[in-house]
Amino acid sequence: MHDENQMMPGDIPDWVQKAEEIQNGDFSKGEAAPELTIKFGRGLVGKPFTSRSGKELVEVKIPNTDKEDHSPWASFVIAPGMIHDNQYGKGVWIRLPMNGTTRINTPCIEGKKEDGRNIWKNEYKEIPNTELKNMLEAYKKRDHTESREEP
Repeated sequence: MHDENQMMPGDIPDWVQKAEEIQNGDFSKGEAAPELTIKFGRGLVGKPFTSRSGKELVEVKIPNTDKEDHSPWASFVIAPGMIHDNQYGKGVWIRLPMNGTTRINTPCIEGKKEDGRNIWKNEYKEIPNTELKNMLEAYKKRDHTESREEP
């Protein structure tokens, strides 16, 4: 016998139970959350540092997709243990939840000082991990034929 206000597992719709399992990280039924792998160059990874809360982190730079854009690159931070070496050692990769988001930092000009130098501020925004993958792997989509000269 159950209390009128208490819900039994059969009373909750399946799609709500599934969402709660994903949110709580319960993958006991053998289903893992979908992930995506992002591959990028080792040169984009900065040196490890310790955050104010004592966590070890590393900054990853996001190159500008446009070659003519000379503004500072955006970046995000991640735990060093999440970055893995590529099989051949020329690059690195990370695996993130496909439906998740990552907080990126973008330097922006806030104004100018009296001497003409720029005043910079940081803007933070959450972007989907699928968009982060496109940003980091933009080098794969570049047209490599323009660097070759025609005979």
